[in-house]
Amino acid sequence: MTVVRYEPWALVNRLQKDIDQLFGAPIATAADSGAWLPPVDIHEEANRYLLTVDLPGVDPKQVEITSEQGVLTIRGHRSETVRDNAAGYRRVERVQGEFERRFSLPETSDAQGIKAKAANGVLEITIPKLAQVQPQRIAVEAA
Repeated sequence: MTVVRYEPWALVNRLQKDIDQLFGAPIATAADSGAWLPPVDIHEEANRYLLTVDLPGVDPKQVEITSEQGVLTIRGHRSETVRDNAAGYRRVERVQGEFERRFSLPETSDAQGIKAKAANGVLEITIPKLAQVQPQRIAVEAA
């Protein structure tokens, strides 16, 4: 499974936000900083692939999972709350707003059997593998 991800300016944007906060700029919100990427673990087992996505604070109803043309897409939204210096916030690291992750599905995966469940802020996506055709052994007869 290949992670499709491209963020050439992520470090520069993070540095800019830190410098802005250092010099007293207002605390940035998710709308200012763009999308966030929840961490994902991918585990391959004998008969399935298991994706574990950390989504603390995300309502499972706000998550959309699609599979199209060999690409699994996970989209969602973490609700925003008002955070400003007047409320006592000095540092805000938990990003809010929209997120999207995409993964290329291997040819051995069964896209029709994908299932997902969410519990305690963790989303588990199970992708079953297609049944492997075993090579057939052909006996050689003596003439």
